[in-house]
Amino acid sequence: MAGLALDHVVIAVSELEAAMADYRALGFTVVAGGSHPGRTSHNALVVFADGSYLELIAWESPNPAERWCVEFGRHGEGLMDFALLPDDVAGVIASAGARGLHLNGPIDGGRKRPDGAELKWQTGRQVTFDLPFLCGDVTPRALRVPEGEVRVHPNGVTGIATVTVAVRDLDESLGRYRALVGGEGAAEAACAVAAAGLRTAIVRAGTTDIVLAMPEGDAVESGLGKCVRERLALRGEGPAAMTLRLSPGASSIAFEPGRTHRVPMDTRA
Repeated sequence: MAGLALDHVVIAVSELEAAMADYRALGFTVVAGGSHPGRTSHNALVVFADGSYLELIAWESPNPAERWCVEFGRHGEGLMDFALLPDDVAGVIASAGARGLHLNGPIDGGRKRPDGAELKWQTGRQVTFDLPFLCGDVTPRALRVPEGEVRVHPNGVTGIATVTVAVRDLDESLGRYRALVGGEGAAEAACAVAAAGLRTAIVRAGTTDIVLAMPEGDAVESGLGKCVRERLALRGEGPAAMTLRLSPGASSIAFEPGRTHRVPMDTRA
């Protein structure tokens, strides 16, 4: 999706400091993000060399006005959402609307970092959660997404290679993605992955592949097929798993599920 690279993946956790410690134990460099004015959430970031990042988010008290907090209360820790980075949030919303896809926004947002710096952004929010939301910066992106040594990780991870999204109707989801990106996106035709009991299609977002996956055929007891089915059964449509990209020569990593806080993830070179 030209102009719409992956921005970040949202991971809900129960206790932020504990999650930060767990991700550091997995070999990630983790930095405190700060708090969200007007909300009860605070976060930490794992930023990669490709510019994408993981957002670990927790709530200091319940907030029934915030969907993520409500979903966390219902389902607990794990993959919550993911975002693309547009040059112009309002422009993408308008273009998608002209193609028949409604997005809510632009919606103003922001964060106050631990050092006191205040940053601002705008979002475009999806109606169906097979889609990502949009997150575009008003203040410089470097305020929101740190640069430099924080993007270097002892475990050798350099970016997010794939985000697998569980969907109920692959053709309908592909139609929504095409409405989101217009002629800029490259979407591969749907194909069956018999070993996983899935039918899939790929939408490219910068250097990341968004893999849309719909159960098809016999149920699968392990692997990606199981992740997709569990996501749909427990949380509905949305991100179900990730593959992280490794630097050349780095060893593959078997992430401990307890330390990832219920996030299925693996690695590839």
